[in-house]
Amino acid sequence: MAEEKTAAPQKKAEKKEGKVKKPSALKRDLQNEKHRLRNRSHRSTVQTAIRSLTDSLAKKESADVVKGKLSAISSLMDKGVKKGVYKLQKAARTKSRLASRVAKA
Repeated sequence: MAEEKTAAPQKKAEKKEGKVKKPSALKRDLQNEKHRLRNRSHRSTVQTAIRSLTDSLAKKESADVVKGKLSAISSLMDKGVKKGVYKLQKAARTKSRLASRVAKA
């Protein structure tokens, strides 16, 4: 029993040695890289959806299909604003321009 009590504090000491605090600049670099990749992925998804909508307008697909794609783009843009990928005004401007194009077609 005495051996168990002495073994436990050694494990805690090992854990403390294993954890090394990162400098804040390095941590910030890692965060920036993670956010950059997330933002890039989200922007790519939005651009693909916009391209799909443009193709649908060119092919003159049914209004239901086009409106569904426009709705999906609006949702993606709003999520992008929430995550900080887009500024609010850019999302509003993009949605407005796409809605105008759909209305003309």
